[in-house]
Amino acid sequence: MTRSHSYPFVPYRRPRLSAAESLRRGEEFHRRLDERRSVRWFSSDPVPLRAIELAVQAANTAPSGAHFQPWTFVATEDPDLKRQVRTAAEEEERRFYRERDAPDWHAALARLETDEHKEFLESAPWLVVAFAQKSTPLPDGSLRKNYYVNESVGIACGLFIAALHEMGLATLTHTPNPMAFLTELFDRPTTERPYILFPVGYPADDCEVPDLRRKPLSEALVIAHS
Repeated sequence: MTRSHSYPFVPYRRPRLSAAESLRRGEEFHRRLDERRSVRWFSSDPVPLRAIELAVQAANTAPSGAHFQPWTFVATEDPDLKRQVRTAAEEEERRFYRERDAPDWHAALARLETDEHKEFLESAPWLVVAFAQKSTPLPDGSLRKNYYVNESVGIACGLFIAALHEMGLATLTHTPNPMAFLTELFDRPTTERPYILFPVGYPADDCEVPDLRRKPLSEALVIAHS
């Protein structure tokens, strides 16, 4: 079929897998991802910068509104900067755990045994902050509005997490509220806002995670009919 386009298009072809191979790959992919857990105890063993680069490259494959890719990933392994992030995050977390009247939210978190102490923000070899671009500065000084920002950045972060796991690394989706201190500490423009703070590293040898179960497929999938 020949189509007429006003903008450049290129052919897209992928090998058609057999049903058996397609399912095999899907089952293997699920098996590996099902081993993923959020981690709060990290090894001090170094993680190469290339691993961070590869995870961000994976994130860059995410679909986004109008293909504007409204995200920036900012990474640091600088001990002083990590210490500043921890100090600021723990200040916000103390307000949440000790001052904010949110009994239902506090109760929901109880089985995770989390509190305002965030040692992982210093112990993890890397901190990576995903920033969402509400708008993007253009070379002429104007601002381009971005669309479906939350959805786009959320998908990119999911691929970032999956890529880290595939490389044997662990992370945690940390979202202290508010997170404006990250904009200042990482010297980001006002057109961006912090979205998720990721500590990245290998799990510590004595790492533990809560004994949780994921919802079964029967609760996650509904087959609809007319």
